[in-house]
Amino acid sequence: MTGTALPVVACYCATFLKPEMLHVYRQIIALERVSPVVVAQKRENSGGFPFGKIDIVPKPALHFLRRFWFRQVCDKPWQISVSELRVLIKVLEKRNAQLLHIYFGQIAVHLLPLIRAWENPSIVSFHGADVMVDMNKPAYREATRQMLDAVKLVLVRSESLRRAIVDLGCDEKKIDVQRTGIPLHEFPFRERNFVAAATEWRFVQACRLIDKKGLPVTLRAFASFLRQYPNATLTIAGEGPLLSELQNLARDLKIDDRVLFTGFISQEQLRDICYASHIFLHPSETGPDGNQEGIPNSMLEAMASGLPVFATQHGGIPEAIENGVSGVLVPERSTDELACALLNAVQDPGFLSRVARAGADVVRERFDLSAQARRLEDIYLGMML
Repeated sequence: MTGTALPVVACYCATFLKPEMLHVYRQIIALERVSPVVVAQKRENSGGFPFGKIDIVPKPALHFLRRFWFRQVCDKPWQISVSELRVLIKVLEKRNAQLLHIYFGQIAVHLLPLIRAWENPSIVSFHGADVMVDMNKPAYREATRQMLDAVKLVLVRSESLRRAIVDLGCDEKKIDVQRTGIPLHEFPFRERNFVAAATEWRFVQACRLIDKKGLPVTLRAFASFLRQYPNATLTIAGEGPLLSELQNLARDLKIDDRVLFTGFISQEQLRDICYASHIFLHPSETGPDGNQEGIPNSMLEAMASGLPVFATQHGGIPEAIENGVSGVLVPERSTDELACALLNAVQDPGFLSRVARAGADVVRERFDLSAQARRLEDIYLGMML
């Protein structure tokens, strides 16, 4: 498209951008055949996520009262007002946007009046947690169904999320799987020395500290592992509401001197930890509210770097890991099976090397950021015809 203006895609993110949304930033800045602009309610972490073409449309002064009325009085999800709708349409027209891509599902419900009123097509993408937000409430489920009817296309990160969206009443023909993209050049494969690790195994899990990440299972399985390998260490990288509970559990298990909680760290720091580690843990499980994983980004990054991954048969994880081939999968919430799998695997360095290499190959073949960005561009351009 040299010499002509690139078609404009408006990307709506309520907050641009929370630290855990790095994958969204990567997806947007990797676009080359379209010109992305961002529309957001507020801007955060601008130093970590620099982006020039962004329009801030803040919440109106009476947003709190409007939200209270919808949620507490009407018991249904709030939606933008007529005045907000006018402002958003003006922004899209000013940018000459030809397509609107809304991140995430529950945000698109709030924007339903815009989806219906704007003359150009809208896309919504679901990434995992947003599939089941408030779906136990009939009014929320119905509003989501209406939103799914109104958009032209629904993007999901995994086949498991596709099935969940179909269960919400979406026409299967309008759903497309758009994989998470990993910048492979940032996670070059490095062979680990699993023989030398025999006395000081180093484990790592990187995630938000929330229910669906299975962190209590990680700690209990690690406690079992320590009985045979007392010099092992576990690093848990991330922050979240379960921090105090997990720290207390580590103390109760008497393993707190072998577990490091780093809090939120930079990508560079996390890479250093991964390259210094031998095994990556991610025993995801369905949360109390039905929250499930798509395919965890940190898991894919670890696989790309050459870390063998021990995870669970949950959500989209089996779409990236074949048990015993490109990683190890155990049932959800099964502390004993995870501990047993770890104890068996560390006695076979050759097995760990094989699954590490196979895991890296899977990420290179299916989750390369450049390839996924080109595919997303094809989707965008096809929608604009």
